Amino acid sequence: MSGSPPREESTRDTGDGLKRDALGTSDLVFIVVSAAAPLMVVVGVAPLAVLVGGLGAPAAYLFAGVVLAVFAVGFTTFSRYVGNAGAFYSYICLGLGKTAGVAAALVALLSYNVLQIGVYGLLGKAAHDTFLDVFGIDAPWWCYAVAGVALVWYVGFRSVDFGAKLLAVLLVAETGVLFVLAVAILVRGGGPEGIGFASFAPSHLFEPGMASILPIAFAAFMGFEATVIYRSETRAPHRTIPRAMYIAVAVMAATYAFIVWSIVQAYGAQGVIAAAAQDPVGLFFTAAGNYVGTWFATVMHLLIVTSVVASLVAFHNAVTRYALVITREGLLPSRLAAVHPRTRSPHVAGLAQTVLALVIVVGFALVGADPYRHLLIWVNTPGVFGILLLQVAAAVSVITFFRRTPNTEGPWRTVIAPLVSALAMTGVLVLAARHVDLMTSASTTVNVVLLATIPLVCVVGLSWGAWLRRNRPEVYAGIAADCEKEIVR
Repeated sequence: MSGSPPREESTRDTGDGLKRDALGTSDLVFIVVSAAAPLMVVVGVAPLAVLVGGLGAPAAYLFAGVVLAVFAVGFTTFSRYVGNAGAFYSYICLGLGKTAGVAAALVALLSYNVLQIGVYGLLGKAAHDTFLDVFGIDAPWWCYAVAGVALVWYVGFRSVDFGAKLLAVLLVAETGVLFVLAVAILVRGGGPEGIGFASFAPSHLFEPGMASILPIAFAAFMGFEATVIYRSETRAPHRTIPRAMYIAVAVMAATYAFIVWSIVQAYGAQGVIAAAAQDPVGLFFTAAGNYVGTWFATVMHLLIVTSVVASLVAFHNAVTRYALVITREGLLPSRLAAVHPRTRSPHVAGLAQTVLALVIVVGFALVGADPYRHLLIWVNTPGVFGILLLQVAAAVSVITFFRRTPNTEGPWRTVIAPLVSALAMTGVLVLAARHVDLMTSASTTVNVVLLATIPLVCVVGLSWGAWLRRNRPEVYAGIAADCEKEIVR
């Protein structure tokens, strides 16, 4: 094997039919950050983090950002040696073996799907509340969710750069409104206690509730690794992908920490926890009305809807590209690998994912499920665990791969950074399992089912991989074969 990464030109001719050189650094950043839906994370989830974690909640987002930045050190180094867009699947194949890679493929496909489909519940709830408050329209939540399914399909069907441009507009709008609120709070000198930095004091960083909210903080970054999924469509991927990943993590960590800290200033150290307990949903809207004006709170309501749509589009594109890579490896029906001749999008995989989303949304609506608590939280929870597990496995894969591959990368990139991030994320995974009731507010039975989903998928994947090795050696030999060819070069 070669001790240096494959040449740049060797990564461009992968034959997948996707649109070449369509995305630059800023495009990837917009895609990744949009998937996280910053406005919805801050307005919809941060009040829970404040309520449980206390004043140290802003620091939890910084901690998550630092850990993921350390993870990105090994991950992006590894990306220069991987020749396709399979992301976690390809990396785990090369680091831990093809059987583990098959399990990773199933976990990734399930995780991205449930993370995306569950958010339709959030779209339905947010759009229903917004249209009722702003326009007086009281349509059922599922009407908005179904309309969202159609819209997301259309954007995904269009070329990837069209989607990136749309996400850029929506992301600028939602982050802009957050910073306007934060600046307004600071310009007016904060709330009754003025401006302070107690959120970052050691006494608050180690309060008991902080451990409980770390999974919430990490969940706010879900999808940040998607930069590598767009490898085939990215200009100069060896340089662009690492740059975009670091920028995306830094932007999200700084935004979350700054905005949550500013809302603490709006209510004061003593008042913010009480306000979050009394009306968590209205925490940011009340501040918007008090510090900017009621019209601004209305704008926030509208932008929450577009924020969720942006997240859905970003995750939909990630799902279809994962499906495309896995299909080309022979793990899914070959029809899913079709790429539209005009838009260069994986339109069959996109349609399949859209139909799956529509069936699940309609199913939840028919049984009278709550769009937020059931469709969003319960469906998303296995996805959060799945992505965390894949991140741990990918970090370990970096170490195992470079131990047997001659290289000149240095121990920081190939051992220390991936080991530190793997240990930290394993701790977060354990905390998430111990405090799953905090995320779901569900019964013990429901929580057990949700927790068992990903381990069950792992078992199925490992069993399937072993079966392929024994009974379909030609398919097994083709798994991650394009990656290995790139390394040999």
